[in-house]
Amino acid sequence: MAPSKGQKRPAAQADIDADDGPRRTRSKSTGEASHSKHRTRSSAQSLSPTSARKPPSSNTPPSAKKNFVKKGTARPVKKNAKSNITTSSSRNTKPAAKTASRRESFARVSISDDGNHKGGVAANEDDEEDNEDGPSYWLMKAEPNSRIEKGKDVKFSIDDLKEASEPEAWDGVRNAAARNNMRSMMQGDMAFFYHSNCKSPGIVGTMQVVREHSVDESAFDKEHPYYDEKSTRDKPKWCVVHVEFRSKFHDPVTLKELQRYAKPGGILENMQTLKMTRLSVSRVSKKEWEFIHTLTDSAEQGAPPTTNVTNS
Repeated sequence: MAPSKGQKRPAAQADIDADDGPRRTRSKSTGEASHSKHRTRSSAQSLSPTSARKPPSSNTPPSAKKNFVKKGTARPVKKNAKSNITTSSSRNTKPAAKTASRRESFARVSISDDGNHKGGVAANEDDEEDNEDGPSYWLMKAEPNSRIEKGKDVKFSIDDLKEASEPEAWDGVRNAAARNNMRSMMQGDMAFFYHSNCKSPGIVGTMQVVREHSVDESAFDKEHPYYDEKSTRDKPKWCVVHVEFRSKFHDPVTLKELQRYAKPGGILENMQTLKMTRLSVSRVSKKEWEFIHTLTDSAEQGAPPTTNVTNS
């Protein structure tokens, strides 16, 4: 009933009637405006000295007492049974072991020189387990056909590597992800030699890393096809590894054949070079390495190493 003339309305009712629009507030989690009745209730409660929250009485149901926390007291603390880590009841803490494992799985992911995160180079945890007692495996691409860049032929084939009298520097890599893979290589690691940018691209043989990464001098040469003015001797961006010929396949494993086994559920489904086709240096798992060798009938074995495997 409306109050008579000169009579004051209750403060709570005046506050409600003054705003005829919808009651809207900000959601704490999303920041989006959402409909709420709490604004009307809080306005009335704030004007009443008896509106403060009271502790549950003896007649209060157990379910209501359970979540009641007296003002000024800390929330109850409980232990996480799985990780044996003490946590707050309002937050779940990840076990330390899981955090450490996640850190290790991303250990090989690097930041490029321009500060951008480069994906696709993280080591697969299963691969690490496969290779922990032996070498790591890689795939490295080169062009077997002549192509002139800045007056120089950039051709390099498995036969050129076979005829080399000393370890060959694998230079000219100008992709950050491929470079990061080269920096991860260790002496004794094995790699597939892959012919690219040709009529029948594919794996044609194997080679071995005999010297670990060092500065790529070709990046400083203005006459070189892959000169990079941003790479300086004070702050070099690119690197090389030295490799030696180990074998040449009589029956190359073509790209089309590799793709046959890269379908969902196939053994080469996660092969890096098939997922990142423009990557010139990619990782190969032990299982992939062994399986690909079964796709070729025979291989022409190379001569013993011409030099001792050394660090650089």
